[in-house]
Amino acid sequence: MANTQMALDLAGCFVFALSGGLAAVRARLDVFGVVVVATITAIGGGVLRDVLAGVTPPNALRHWPYLAVPAAAAVLVFVWHPQVNRMRRPIVALDAAGLGLFTVTGTRLALDHGLGPSGAVALGVLTGIGGGVVRDVLLREIPLVLRREIYALASAAGAVLVVVGSKVGLTLGWEIGAAAAVFVVRVLAARRHWSAPTPRPVDDPGR
Repeated sequence: MANTQMALDLAGCFVFALSGGLAAVRARLDVFGVVVVATITAIGGGVLRDVLAGVTPPNALRHWPYLAVPAAAAVLVFVWHPQVNRMRRPIVALDAAGLGLFTVTGTRLALDHGLGPSGAVALGVLTGIGGGVVRDVLLREIPLVLRREIYALASAAGAVLVVVGSKVGLTLGWEIGAAAAVFVVRVLAARRHWSAPTPRPVDDPGR
């Protein structure tokens, strides 16, 4: 695979593994559980991306760094979690960075495999949110993407930027900018409590 894509993938794996490992520590899992949750958070979206794009076996199972990097991040979190746990903003930033990187790599791979704009955006979003969804399910939480916070919408915006850049001939620099845009939107949404609309409460007819 291309060195640039692998570098972006591994960067995304590392930051997602940190956030996944911290979530596992907060759930009071043992060291094995922390490594498992961190690794699944890190590679889950990429595995889904590769399978849907017809890249089998997935890159995460063909290249050892995809398993080594999340494991190393998980051990870091397990050992230094008291310090990491006090830093909420850095963890939000790490998760946002992972979301941006994986959104870009997923969209780029989809375009390289001949998917149209809508399919590329869908695969990019799935790559960005997939690992986090699996993490939340394992920890028995409602996935973040299904709550009010701006998360999948930030990913979709980045995927659209990648598709537009591809159409007009812009490549690596533009894609890094798209990842940065996802990062900025996600961090601002978390800090300023932006949220997607929710339905009005429904009155209970039995009352």
